Amino acid sequence: MEKKKILIVDDSALMRKVLCDIILSDEHFTIIKEACDGLEALNYVLDNLSNIDAIVTDINMPKMSGLEFLEVLEKNRVKIPILLVSSLAKEGAKETVRGLELGAFDFVTKPTSMAETRSNNFKDEVLKKLCYAVKVKVDTIIRSSSPMNPKVANASRRPHKKTPITEKKLVVIVSSTGGPRALQSVITLLPKSLPCPVLLVQHMPEGFTESLAQRLDQLSPINVKEASDGDVLQKGTVYIAKGGSQMRLKKTGQLYTLSVDKNEPARAGLKPCGDILLESLVETDFAEYICVVLTGMGGDGTLGILKLCDCKNVCVLAQDEKTSTVYGMPRVVYEAGLTNEVLPLGEITSAIIKYVEGK
Repeated sequence: MEKKKILIVDDSALMRKVLCDIILSDEHFTIIKEACDGLEALNYVLDNLSNIDAIVTDINMPKMSGLEFLEVLEKNRVKIPILLVSSLAKEGAKETVRGLELGAFDFVTKPTSMAETRSNNFKDEVLKKLCYAVKVKVDTIIRSSSPMNPKVANASRRPHKKTPITEKKLVVIVSSTGGPRALQSVITLLPKSLPCPVLLVQHMPEGFTESLAQRLDQLSPINVKEASDGDVLQKGTVYIAKGGSQMRLKKTGQLYTLSVDKNEPARAGLKPCGDILLESLVETDFAEYICVVLTGMGGDGTLGILKLCDCKNVCVLAQDEKTSTVYGMPRVVYEAGLTNEVLPLGEITSAIIKYVEGK
């Protein structure tokens, strides 16, 4: 078995040692080079393009930061999967969202203590995301990332019924790995006049979803905000589930309000979890639910959509394999027999608008 060659970039010798120990603990990987800043890494990358399978890099470094490093790689059209090691600080969240825009595959948050640095949680996250980045098939990782019930694989669903634009509709989007960049392609093209609300679950820690919402709001004609507990749904607004909390929708009288609960536990390791949001929609009464499953590892969204399809009028759109960073979540919902259309990323927004308008 030929091992995947990993480049580590970090100005901290201690963090380089930690990352090396983690990566070398897996038989699939070897360390091809350690660099102490983006400039050293860039010089190595440009001379060894065919000899690097993935890069693990810090963001804040002297001489050349991780973001500057990514910008140069994008300018030179270098296509190497990059895993960011991000600070949990607010500024770190903004930089991470920018890094994902620039093409980073995904990110892990930097431990805040030595004990956390040596924890299995950090180690497992680094290895899992590296495996997906370089397309290493590890059965245990794939199984643990997908809460899919095998019985769902042969599921069938009622035909979708188009409804006129005057009917109450709701758009729900679920995304994970590769999602921030995909969402920039989808959300920024939604019109300000969209005649329904949009609920969005992107798998991210607390703090990062706020930065994502702010960035998408800056770039989009439609309003985008991180959801708050008690928010009343408004047309023409995208509500992003808060990282580290679970989001549900409730109907109170004639109003639809969001419940954002930090204390509710994770499901299948996810907080926020798309399945939890989708299951809550069973108690609502929209004429049509337009569910969109974008790139991501695992199977979040499928079980929730299945429950919704049992009692509601649902249209399901899934991103195709070619344009997905990780063809996990869209694959699972497709193999469950729940999709109405499988589309490349560039056609998702127009499809959402088409169904919202009843065409």
